[in-house]
Amino acid sequence: MRKLSDYVEIAAEEYWQETGKDELDSLWIAEFYQDCGVLDDHPEHDLVGFYALVQKALTRNIRRAEKLARLQQSRR
Repeated sequence: MRKLSDYVEIAAEEYWQETGKDELDSLWIAEFYQDCGVLDDHPEHDLVGFYALVQKALTRNIRRAEKLARLQQSRR
């Protein structure tokens, strides 16, 4: 059984790689939630809460990537 935080990070990374979008799609996350085992491993967490956690991780990861890109750009 994976930790919920692992599922959150995996979902955020997969969504970013698949779509390149910064706003999480509700159908995509619902499918991930059901098909990837989050529902089975963590039945105490609902989809709405999981959506919020993944959106937060997605936003954080994008900001980090943008900051890193700006730093690398300024060093050239």
